[in-house]
Amino acid sequence: MKTTITALCNQKGGVGKTTSCLNLGVGLAQEGKKVLLVDCDPQGSLTISTGCAQPDSLQDTLSTAMLAKMMDTPYDVSLAILRHGEGVDILPANIELSGVEVTMVNAMSREKILKQTLEPLKEKYDHILLDCMLTVNALAAAYSVVIPVQAQYLSAKGLEQLLGTIAKVRRQINPKLTIEGILLTMVDNRTNYAKEISGIIRETYGHRLRIFNTEISRSVRAEEMSAEGKSIFAHD
Repeated sequence: MKTTITALCNQKGGVGKTTSCLNLGVGLAQEGKKVLLVDCDPQGSLTISTGCAQPDSLQDTLSTAMLAKMMDTPYDVSLAILRHGEGVDILPANIELSGVEVTMVNAMSREKILKQTLEPLKEKYDHILLDCMLTVNALAAAYSVVIPVQAQYLSAKGLEQLLGTIAKVRRQINPKLTIEGILLTMVDNRTNYAKEISGIIRETYGHRLRIFNTEISRSVRAEEMSAEGKSIFAHD
């Protein structure tokens, strides 16, 4: 089985990474693909969005698996995986991930610990989607990156820094890393402002990066469905 590992990545919060990750995963599952969603955020947003209201109460999470890898302790990472009712699996996270990030500072080959943690799972899934802030570990583990960008000035302004970091990771750690494209999210097409920012992003980056034609509109219902632990596909 040829597995793809895609990071939905942006150093800025609140741009729709988690919602995009969940809905993309469920969409792929509906096409018959085996999908694993990996929560790489200590706040556990993806974990919560898939129906686990109290991620800090979980005994086994991504942190458990990564710590075992760092300590070279045998651990079956599949013990931490949760099953979602819409056909995707989730490797959850909670606040313990912050402690793992601190511990990794002194770890050998620290930037590849997530990649090594996911290695045993690759033969079980068609797609592994990483929901992450900008972390070197996620970029080192991924084959490609999708960059969700909110159609707002500050989100657009941070793009250059993000692209610079991805280029650095490609040079130093993961030469095969590619950028799938920029996904415009939370677009309110009723306002000229959103249209203007979308236009600026397409004009500035469209000649060197793919910018998906599909734009994700701002949707209160999508946010409500995430709060209920469901994807937008579950909304009638």
